[in-house]
Amino acid sequence: MRYLFFLFIMFSFVSCKQKMTNKEITSGVDVTTKSDELEIIDVHSHFQKDRDYFIEFMKNRKMKTILVDVAKHNATDSTKVERSWNEYVALAEKHPDLFWLCSSLMGLGIDEPDFAQREINRLKREIAQGARMVKVWKNFGMVTKDNSGKYIQIDDPRLQPIWDFLKEQKIPVMAHIAEPIQAWRPLNPDSPHYGYYSDHPEYHAYNFPKIPSYETIITARDNWISKNPDLQILCAHIGSMSHDVDMVAERLENYPNIKVELAARFGDLATQDSKKVRAFMEKYQDRILFGTDFGNNSDQLDLNAEELKKEKEDLAADYDLLHTFLSTSDSVSIRGQFNVGLSLPKEVLDKIYVVNAKKLLELK
Repeated sequence: MRYLFFLFIMFSFVSCKQKMTNKEITSGVDVTTKSDELEIIDVHSHFQKDRDYFIEFMKNRKMKTILVDVAKHNATDSTKVERSWNEYVALAEKHPDLFWLCSSLMGLGIDEPDFAQREINRLKREIAQGARMVKVWKNFGMVTKDNSGKYIQIDDPRLQPIWDFLKEQKIPVMAHIAEPIQAWRPLNPDSPHYGYYSDHPEYHAYNFPKIPSYETIITARDNWISKNPDLQILCAHIGSMSHDVDMVAERLENYPNIKVELAARFGDLATQDSKKVRAFMEKYQDRILFGTDFGNNSDQLDLNAEELKKEKEDLAADYDLLHTFLSTSDSVSIRGQFNVGLSLPKEVLDKIYVVNAKKLLELK
């Protein structure tokens, strides 16, 4: 039991973050389509450390991004929380024209009588520092337990005072609840997640039957949404339903208060018929936001000039490929999934890239 608990602490520590070169993306094509005619807001990134090239890189692309904090269990002490909030704040203060902030919440200490008020007080401070959203993530349902040993689901009534506070403040919640469904299934070589779960079996929920099922966690997530119709919710990673756009469409129809963002799930979209995905994107063009999950966690001084140059080139290629998939009908390979791009019209791209984010977060 201790071994399993340790694995899930490690799972919560690293699984959400992406390296600067996101392993979701591999391309066998020469990416020539650029996004320099479109403004871009990447609503989901994890750039913890500054780079000398950030200003030029982002201004050339007319791009800004939201730095998303992730609260997680300490790797060695499960009673403590680790965050990168202070690093994100420092970066946003240094480059206020490039970065916005998203705070975070987890359920550790939920049994304590002052839990909700303590978290509300912290969120008040972080909203004052510039937080535009608050992220909850897959530790709800998969990792964090209360004193009774029960996994804490996102619809736990002990969290309700926090949702009420965020409604009052008009602060949306970015909800990364559950993993892709493949985490609960046997390894499939045709899955866009096959490489990840092959290399990291400790993060493959199929190996740990005591974790609640995918269906249980998604049901709790849907119940939370339905109980909070006045709370604006941005479902991260296409709502952990990226394997089936019909499943996403059903939720968008049922819950007017939700939107979805695309970060780190382009490979899942590429497994589906491109015409069907395009129709989905066009129908729900007012409720889809662009995100990547790209980020870094190493100091620039730890990289030599050649490594820094390659990092910048890889990041540019990654953004270019996602734009190629969204804006052209070119052949692409994303996480081993070969398909053609969606060729979305400019008016749809404008909404996905920037208009919807500005409306949701009241950005200028």
